[in-house]
Amino acid sequence: MSFQGFGEYAIDFYDGLVVDNSKSYWDANKATYESDVKAPMKALLSELEPEFAEGLGPGKVFRPFRDVRFAKDKSPYKTHCGGVIEAGRGGGAYYVEVGPDGLRVGGGCFHLAPDQLARYRQAVDTGGAELRAILGTLRKQGFAVEGDQMRTAPRGFAKDHEQIDLLRHRSVYAVKVWEPDDALHGRETFARVRKAWQQLRPFNDWARHRVGAHTDSA
Repeated sequence: MSFQGFGEYAIDFYDGLVVDNSKSYWDANKATYESDVKAPMKALLSELEPEFAEGLGPGKVFRPFRDVRFAKDKSPYKTHCGGVIEAGRGGGAYYVEVGPDGLRVGGGCFHLAPDQLARYRQAVDTGGAELRAILGTLRKQGFAVEGDQMRTAPRGFAKDHEQIDLLRHRSVYAVKVWEPDDALHGRETFARVRKAWQQLRPFNDWARHRVGAHTDSA
């Protein structure tokens, strides 16, 4: 089945979950989650796979449950639904999310393991202009460049390094958001995600070849 938009009550479901993040709310509204959120997200990823999944693997819908083991906030459920096509965390990702804020699309290095971070910094140190140009183009296309950053220079790099702003990143990704609108419930959402992912391809290709997947040396 092709993607026809998220269901009529997708945003209402998450608005309610924000107010009442409880098992009783989830159980009472699980059918809405399945029909208006999860099923459309699976259909969206499936339709995008032929264009974006080569060498990365199939699309994945993230679990709705939060990992609360070490969190102060013990709310059991995520207040959004995310989907991704990626080879592994950190080495480039095509991401899409629906929630109270609407539609969120992104790509890049959402998480960098230590070995990936070392390769990222090496790539920026020796060829940061390439990444800077990619991110500059994305900004012109309406993306925001975000990520966790150190307050000072990472060890081994001068504070006046010409790429110091990029070197301070411990994660770096680009995102674009559409507030909730009627298009969320129709085929226009497919067009929005597809175009955004096409724009993100140079960034993800850079991440895939310069950073790569996490390698466990243990």
